[in-house]
Amino acid sequence: MASPGSGFWPFGADEGSAAAESPGTARAWCQAAQKLTGGLGNKLCALLYGDAEKPVETGAKAAPGAAEPRPVCTCDKKPCGCQKADVNYAFLHSTDLLPACNGEITTMSFLQDVVDILLQYVVKSFDRSTKVIDFHYPNELLQEYNWELADQPQTLEEILLNCRTTLKYAIKTGHPRYFNQLSTGLDMVGLAADWLTSAANTNMFTYEIAPVFVLLEYVTLRKMREMVGWPGGCGDGIFSPGGAISNMYAMLIARFKMFPEVKEKGMAAIPRLVAFTSEHSHFSVKKGAAALGIGTDSVILIRCDERGKMIPSDLERRILEAKQKGFVPFLVSATAGTTVYGAFDPLIAIADICKKYKIWMHVDGAWGGGLLMSRKHKWKLNGVERANSVTWNPHKMMGVPLQCSALLVREEGLMQSCNQMHASYLFQQDKHYDLSYDTGDKALQCGRHVDVFKLWLMWRAKGTTGFEAQIDKCLELAEYLYNKIKNREGYEMVFDGKPQHTNVCFWYIPPSLRSMEDNEERMSRLMKVAPVIKARMMEYGTTMVSYQPLGDKVNFFRMVISNPAATHQDIDFLIDEIERLGQDL
Repeated sequence: MASPGSGFWPFGADEGSAAAESPGTARAWCQAAQKLTGGLGNKLCALLYGDAEKPVETGAKAAPGAAEPRPVCTCDKKPCGCQKADVNYAFLHSTDLLPACNGEITTMSFLQDVVDILLQYVVKSFDRSTKVIDFHYPNELLQEYNWELADQPQTLEEILLNCRTTLKYAIKTGHPRYFNQLSTGLDMVGLAADWLTSAANTNMFTYEIAPVFVLLEYVTLRKMREMVGWPGGCGDGIFSPGGAISNMYAMLIARFKMFPEVKEKGMAAIPRLVAFTSEHSHFSVKKGAAALGIGTDSVILIRCDERGKMIPSDLERRILEAKQKGFVPFLVSATAGTTVYGAFDPLIAIADICKKYKIWMHVDGAWGGGLLMSRKHKWKLNGVERANSVTWNPHKMMGVPLQCSALLVREEGLMQSCNQMHASYLFQQDKHYDLSYDTGDKALQCGRHVDVFKLWLMWRAKGTTGFEAQIDKCLELAEYLYNKIKNREGYEMVFDGKPQHTNVCFWYIPPSLRSMEDNEERMSRLMKVAPVIKARMMEYGTTMVSYQPLGDKVNFFRMVISNPAATHQDIDFLIDEIERLGQDL
């Protein structure tokens, strides 16, 4: 393999790759990186060659003295005679970093070492030979390391060690074999955007302190509303701290639309409200009702069919029942992509009912909203354009780094009227620019993180077609898994038919249970299978996949795919691993 001065090829290269065949091109890339980024470019080149030529960790370094840092060691000889970087962190503290006087060199060296730690973690996240998780029980981690906060500051050497230790035990959610949550993967452009917004460290409440970010939120939300189907992207919206908060926003605005006096007078001034959602919907609907003082008993759960879709006839029946009792139906929350089954409620039929009874229609598309990017799959959300509000989480199917959740509202100005408090120290009315870009007064929050830039930059990098290809691939992988196990010995599907989303729900039946009669004893034993296999997965660190019971169904695996790094081989590995870990149960 070439040395850092003679060649470079990004992720995945080996000695037989184009990197080895094109040393001139590689050298030019490395020289350009070095010119643009200084020592960081050199470290990048060294890091991405492979383990043999990654920079050594810089915890122990030569004594300070030179005016400029020298390159870090990039050889694999121990001990070696290479020059070491000349910043000795053992005697330095955070007070030696900028804005300290003459803190530039120390700051640059320290941040470059932090970047080294981050880049090594990123590269390992995509390495299938590494563990998804280095699992330790809580008491083990608490005893093995000192996590306590002290009165006296730690040295920068200790701080770097803290960074390495934290990532050592972090779950590699970007690993191709991590399937545990709906949000997985690690996008490089999204990661870069997250670093940039942390460096900018500004707030989203006014244009004067976040001019570009506020404009990007404006154009991105408008584009998302266009994709929902609202003419010209009309309406309003905001990025919130997650789908649960976006759903609560929808309840808040729906209540205000029907009874605007509730803003000043509270719940005592209005009738008893009731909301409707499916029995497979996300728990955030009930949580929002509790937070808004409506009460969880006022959320009426509508029956679902065997595939997890809301039954419209039951919805209408329950609306009429509530009205007969003197309650006021104010919201129906339909789900586009339920958490467990990945089901899409029949939005057109639900929209008809909401129109008939003049009820606000909300669509919780936190999980399934990303399918609007796909020409092949967006039909599953037919009718979403008739909704009054929509939740859409790009940090799920679209792979945007957490957190990135949008609440979209069809009626412009309603969100502002519902939430504004006219704080004069922030939202002065005599500013010298268009005040409509001061968006903070329509949010529940005051301080609001810049979430939009990750999505916007990724969208620019991929285009809509890139997101489409990414989403289509994940759905194809889910179909591949379903086809592999639907008739495979030792597997039972939780429901019949191909899944609508990437959720594949199944039981693994160990050999000891396959000949047993389907009775209570078998169910009792089967209930314990998925938890044991999951525990073994985590202890080995090979993969992670979720399980849960639902209704009268005992624990089953819920396999979800949203990581674009996953392949058919990773699905095959998962099947083999489940069988390896569960054969003896």
